[in-house]
Amino acid sequence: MKLTRLASQPARPRVSLHSAVASRIGSLIVQGKIPPGSVLPNEASLGTQFGVSRTALREAIKVVASKGLIEVRRKTGTRVNTHSKWSMLDPEVLTWLSSGTGIPAGLTDLLEVRKVVEPAAARMAALRATPEDLLEIREACSGMETAVGDLPSSIESDLRFHMAVLEATHNAFMRPFGALIQAALRASFRLTSSDHTSYSKTLTLHRAVVDAIKAGNGDRAEATMLAVLAQTSRDIASRTKAAMEGKANGKSQKGSQNWSK
Repeated sequence: MKLTRLASQPARPRVSLHSAVASRIGSLIVQGKIPPGSVLPNEASLGTQFGVSRTALREAIKVVASKGLIEVRRKTGTRVNTHSKWSMLDPEVLTWLSSGTGIPAGLTDLLEVRKVVEPAAARMAALRATPEDLLEIREACSGMETAVGDLPSSIESDLRFHMAVLEATHNAFMRPFGALIQAALRASFRLTSSDHTSYSKTLTLHRAVVDAIKAGNGDRAEATMLAVLAQTSRDIASRTKAAMEGKANGKSQKGSQNWSK
């Protein structure tokens, strides 16, 4: 297995060396480039390939192991754990999941969780939102509408909207839930907001959520939020299909064991 030396990668301000190594290893694991059951090379080999000291490497391994991605054993080496042992709600793990350029790993699972949580949150928001909450939700939706054609701004406004709905529930666990999945949500929005036609459809649906919450109609707020997520699901399915067709046509790179890719 060959890994990219960190020395050849652009420097990242305020990020320690061991954190950069942990991020690289973690990203490769959660994106499936180092599959479960794989045994990582020994310390000397990893240190040489990454171009870092054993001290930095050991600290990085500790970080990745603390998130359940790997298990370190003296006699059998460092082995990648199965998905069931990963700390999926860890902010860094979510960031690693969404750091690739293709379809983010775990996106379907994330959407399933959102379908469970967010429609119920919209119902609660319709019954509990304060005038300040309503203002934040409306402004976030307006931000989405004015950001058409500006992908970064539309993503941040979309995220702001969904976080505002969670906040309007006044449930102590909703806001932390949203904060935990922010990185993965950004990846999802980046994927689904880049199509102008589907984005126009979702704008109409988001505005319907705003109207339902403003009217205090819990049933309608829940149903319209579910409609938002159904549209997202269709967009993701379309993008996934296109990506799979691209792979079938030989557009994907081969050699998943080559970690430098």
